[in-house]
Amino acid sequence: MLTKSDLLSNPNLKYFLSARFLFILAMQMVSFALAWYLYDLTQSALALGWLGLSEVIPAVSMALYAGHVIDKSDKRNLLFKGMIAYLFAVVLLCFVTSSYSEKTFGTTGVQLLIYFLIFCTGIFRAFTGPTFHAIIAQLVKKDELPKAIRWSSTVWTAAAVTGPVLAGLLISLIGTTNMFLVSIVLLVAAVLFVYKISNQPILHNDLLQGTWDSMKEGIRFVWKTKQVLSALSVDMFAVLFGGATALLPVFATEILHVDATYTGILKAAQGVGTVLVLSVMTKFPLVKKQGSIMLQSVALFGICIIVFALSKNFWLSFAALFFAGVFDGLSVVVRSTIIQLYVPDEMRGRVSSVNSMFINSSNELGQFESGLAAKVMTTVPSVVFGGCMTILVVTIAWIKAPKLRKLEY
Repeated sequence: MLTKSDLLSNPNLKYFLSARFLFILAMQMVSFALAWYLYDLTQSALALGWLGLSEVIPAVSMALYAGHVIDKSDKRNLLFKGMIAYLFAVVLLCFVTSSYSEKTFGTTGVQLLIYFLIFCTGIFRAFTGPTFHAIIAQLVKKDELPKAIRWSSTVWTAAAVTGPVLAGLLISLIGTTNMFLVSIVLLVAAVLFVYKISNQPILHNDLLQGTWDSMKEGIRFVWKTKQVLSALSVDMFAVLFGGATALLPVFATEILHVDATYTGILKAAQGVGTVLVLSVMTKFPLVKKQGSIMLQSVALFGICIIVFALSKNFWLSFAALFFAGVFDGLSVVVRSTIIQLYVPDEMRGRVSSVNSMFINSSNELGQFESGLAAKVMTTVPSVVFGGCMTILVVTIAWIKAPKLRKLEY
């Protein structure tokens, strides 16, 4: 049995985990700050929806090509370049959210500049996200992979928890623009850690294969591997409809009547639950009925989202999101492990990119869906509807995807 010290004695893995934590921490801070800033600027839930749509369009449309590039590239170098590009975009966001920009460009001008820069970050994330997923298998031995995946998921979630809380606190203390300066420092540190990772060999089995043929091969693999396809589909639709956190600024200001600091705590609640369950699973991993547990967890996630939508008490809302994170954590571990164990090394970039299409569709497109639904139905009914749809998706998958329901590894 590998111990924590055995696994973390690998310097490349330590640099990878450090870079992943700092990069995700900065990204979560930027995401929270932009949502808070835009809602404060426009007082429009739909503006938050457009924010998500601005990122998902390039992220999804570029995903298949990104997978082809990832599999034919040194993943460490590609990750380094993508993170540098994202850092540059955040520097520009820091300028755009300054009081100078608001006076110079006006409210509409600032909005459009933010959407444009987020569109650019969507392009960069089309490469960095799948590369983070694909490179980890090259940094550890095959028998170390499941534990390394759990560590990577724990690090990601810890950063996702810390980011909103830190962002909310910094916005209250020093303002949005200065918070961006802190995130820039974190991104620089993340880039330096990636630079310290050794170059990785290219594992693609046909470097002369054309771009289109390469992309089709990745799609065919996911389509034929029903366990992978079902797991990705359930996760996509669950988060697409259950994305209550996209409307947190609205719930915080109009229903719960709290400031940016408490909004950051709410944003972190789901991540806290996920970190807790991931920590427990590091010691006590799931040993059977993983597919069934995943589906049940997603259904319970939907119930938690409904409770959050109906709550008018801060701590009940926190508890609902906390337990949503617990059940989401169970689902994430099963899905991530399925992808890593079923995918051959030479296709990890392409399959990770298909995975990123599902993730980005569910997260950012879900943010647009939430904003649009809130505009049409009003805030609370739209989130209740999303939770009910999540439960419906699980019910259909339970009946129509027996391979996933019976899956064990």
